[in-house]
Amino acid sequence: MVKNLLKTALGRLRIVAFMEGCSYLLLGITMILKYQYAMPQPNYIVGLAHGILFILYVVLLLQVSFIHRWNILKTLGAFIASLIPFGTFYADKALFR
Repeated sequence: MVKNLLKTALGRLRIVAFMEGCSYLLLGITMILKYQYAMPQPNYIVGLAHGILFILYVVLLLQVSFIHRWNILKTLGAFIASLIPFGTFYADKALFR
């Protein structure tokens, strides 16, 4: 199934959206490690990965919005979903299928 998703821009956006959502949730766990247990290294690694995935998500979102000629509200909704925990999972279900 993943091979089929990699063939299209929308499929790549769905994969990156899932990974970005997971990294966002994982970042919450590493924040606890950083501030409660004085372990900053996991937060640094996950934060870096999350930042890269977020930028990739935005780039792919713009690409897909141009290819599929999404209106500004759908594109903006997909962007706002990336700012909310579990938002990219909802966007995958509601917007990307």
